[in-house]
Amino acid sequence: MIDRYKLRRIIVVLLSLFALASVIVTNTPNQSAPSKPVEIKNTQNISSMASQELDKLVIKGRAPKTNYSREQFGASWTVNKGCDTRNIILNRDLTDALVDEKCNVTSGTLNDPYTGKIIQFTRGSDTSAVIQIDHVVALSDAWQKGAQQFALGRRIELANDPIELLAVDGAANLQKSDGDAATWLPPSKAFRCQYVARQIAVKSKYSLWVTQAEYDAIKTILNKCPDQLLPKP
Repeated sequence: MIDRYKLRRIIVVLLSLFALASVIVTNTPNQSAPSKPVEIKNTQNISSMASQELDKLVIKGRAPKTNYSREQFGASWTVNKGCDTRNIILNRDLTDALVDEKCNVTSGTLNDPYTGKIIQFTRGSDTSAVIQIDHVVALSDAWQKGAQQFALGRRIELANDPIELLAVDGAANLQKSDGDAATWLPPSKAFRCQYVARQIAVKSKYSLWVTQAEYDAIKTILNKCPDQLLPKP
């Protein structure tokens, strides 16, 4: 028969073991509990204010046009997955665009940003030139403001960059020629803020500079639309 002293020790040991087991259970993580949701940061591009980006551009004089030619930016449009850049931009900018099996846009309607006119497009040797793809920063202008220092591949990239290109009225594009904002602006005043914002976006992306006259002309336009954003890539 167990005496009282031994019985008391057994009881103390059992109580200690019970208490230890309770601590272990309490501090063991609940494996079935849901984990804390992972915070996903918003990585969407937020467009900058055009006027702020304008002030970041370098201002200096125009370099000589020596050795400039269209071929310095590639002999022709590049081809991506069987579609050349011209037809990619036509398909982007025209409404109701029809595309054939060779990736050529055969017809569509353009709400011309430069003139405000509605232009019906039909592909053909006598009709295709009605709509042209404009380099918003003229390639000659880009050449004289930094691009002549680029490797050929970089110039080809610039000439085919969608942010640099717009489908526009052919006659207006010919009138623009290689002018910058100091010498030519779209006849449609409603589009001028977007036009210079796109020029700023191109010059910022490719580290091209502006002349003082060009800067002043763009600044004057943006003063009328201070909230104008750069176009998103």
